[in-house]
Amino acid sequence: MTYQELKDEEQLYLMHTYGRFPAALDHGKGATLWDIDGKKYIDLTSGIGVSSLGHDNEALVSALNEQAHKLLHASNLYLTEPMVQVAKELVTSCGMGKIFFSNSGAEANEGMIKLARKYSYDKYGEGRNKIITLKQSFHGRTVTTLKATGQEKFHQYFYPFTEGFDYAAANDIEELKDKADDSVCAVMMELIQGEGGVLPLDKEYVQQAAEFCRAKDILFLIDEVQTGIGRTGSLFCYEQYGVKPDVVSMAKGLGGGVPVGAVMASEICADVLGAGTHGTTFGGNPFCCAAARTVLSVVNKQSRTGMVNRLLEKGVLALTAGEETIRLLPPLVISYEEMDSAVAVMKEVF
Repeated sequence: MTYQELKDEEQLYLMHTYGRFPAALDHGKGATLWDIDGKKYIDLTSGIGVSSLGHDNEALVSALNEQAHKLLHASNLYLTEPMVQVAKELVTSCGMGKIFFSNSGAEANEGMIKLARKYSYDKYGEGRNKIITLKQSFHGRTVTTLKATGQEKFHQYFYPFTEGFDYAAANDIEELKDKADDSVCAVMMELIQGEGGVLPLDKEYVQQAAEFCRAKDILFLIDEVQTGIGRTGSLFCYEQYGVKPDVVSMAKGLGGGVPVGAVMASEICADVLGAGTHGTTFGGNPFCCAAARTVLSVVNKQSRTGMVNRLLEKGVLALTAGEETIRLLPPLVISYEEMDSAVAVMKEVF
């Protein structure tokens, strides 16, 4: 088909929810795309942060082909190996508690919101359910995640929106504290506001917010749908801020092109969502988890190498050992002072 033929049929059969650019993409390889007319493009979009391994990646295509022949889908009432192995990889890599798989970033954020509210309900009862997000944030296009988004232009048409959200200015710790009254159960933020203008939060502000939340037993939620899975140079962006979230959401790059998202909780709230409180038909299916497993095998390896490089920048020499370990082989005469100094640097980097 020509571009115009395709455009004519799109006008007839697709809802016009996107302002599409005048190109019809046909195939790709690595970071290069071609349209149906044969024009070549350098891809700086990755399908909005999705194609983390590029196009036609041999390892990813092979894993998907193998899994498609084996088992595409199974109910979550049964175990499948790809789902369990991806969960293990993510949880152990990050020192978190447990994970729930969804199909998208908006679904992951919905799950994170539900988890935070139930955590508070279980401990404190009704009335402590408000979530503070940041102005200029973006958290998704469902009715709930639109309301969680701190931009008024998204709060139109779809009334009534889900209640229970308030908004604080980014990098203003005093406003955040002022708004965090006894009705607040969680603070939710992107560390780099993507749709808000690619605005990184200040490291000191994020650390202060995390400390404040911990002192008040307010869950600290980080939306890493866009920044996660190696997009900022580490597996998750929060690693570079020196904080550990209570819950983190992810999607986009996790599947390398197939739809998969996840909610990962720390140990303090890993068991909040029990049987019947949350679920999904497609989330965690073996096909998508085979993709995620392949993506992580590449990104996590690069992430560990990146950690070694960051240690080097800060004056500490270390080695990688396989795909899952950083190896330390100090001289036997190293002093306690030198060890303490090295440990302090590693805590900062890791």
